[in-house]
This record gives sequence, structure tokens and C-alpha cells, in this order.
Amino acid sequence: MVALAEKMKILMIGNNPLELAKVFDCIKKIKVSKVIIETAFDLKTGLRLLVKFRPNFIIVDDNLGRTELTKAIVSLSAFRKTKNIPVTVLKNSNYHEAFGGAAMNYILKENLSTESLFEAFKSSLVSLRAQSLLKAVYKKRKGSVKRLLPAF
Repeated sequence: MVALAEKMKILMIGNNPLELAKVFDCIKKIKVSKVIIETAFDLKTGLRLLVKFRPNFIIVDDNLGRTELTKAIVSLSAFRKTKNIPVTVLKNSNYHEAFGGAAMNYILKENLSTESLFEAFKSSLVSLRAQSLLKAVYKKRKGSVKRLLPAF
């Protein structure tokens, strides 16, 4: 897992260059040793970039459309090589679907700032660490958990 003080590799997926430029500007202001950003203007290009770029974080704009956005998030969370990469969704409003919890974070575009992106990245890392610890504990104690389940 990457620490925020290390090199950040971020893949942005969206179809609105003006909004992605604003995200780009916010990311460039984050104080880390090195930030590398790749941009894809559709899901197909984004998935192709994933193979060679190997990002630490993925940002997806909800302007892709509900169907394509849902497909992107489900694909990213299911694919073996990307399921541990935090996905942050940039949302136009707070009234849209949550995509089954596959995205780590949501940021409203009206609240987009360097600080909100930095906090999203930090909380993503905390969530990933918690998930990996939970998986490790579950694997270690799987037998104990199975013995408890029939009792309920």
C-alpha cells in the first residue's frame, strides 16, 4: 500500500475536460514527493491504462453516465489487479446511487478542493488497511467464526 508521503499515481476517468482540469489542479497542490496523473475520457481507455500505468488511486467522474459509471466501479472492484485500488467518485449531487459500496469515497463537485481530495485519499488508505486486517484476522480465526454461526 502506498503512503501519501510517497509517489502517488492517480488515474482520472471522466468525459468532461473542464472538470478533470479542476481535479488535476487540486491534485497538483497536494504536498507529496511526486504525483503522476493519467487521464482517460472513457471507461475503455481507463481500463487499458490500468494495465500499464498501475495507479495507487482512481478518480471517476459521475458524468460518464449512470450505466457506464456503475459498470466502471463494479469492474474495478471485481478485477483482481484493481480491487485494492481505492476508487473515489466525483458526484454532481448527493442524490445518486451509492454503487453498492464499491467506491471508497465520494466527493461532491461543489466541495472539490485540494483538502477534500487529500482527505479522500487518506481515508481510502485507512479503509484499505482496515479491510486487509479484517481479512487477515478472519483467515486466522475462520474456524472459530464458523463454530459460532450455527449457534444463532
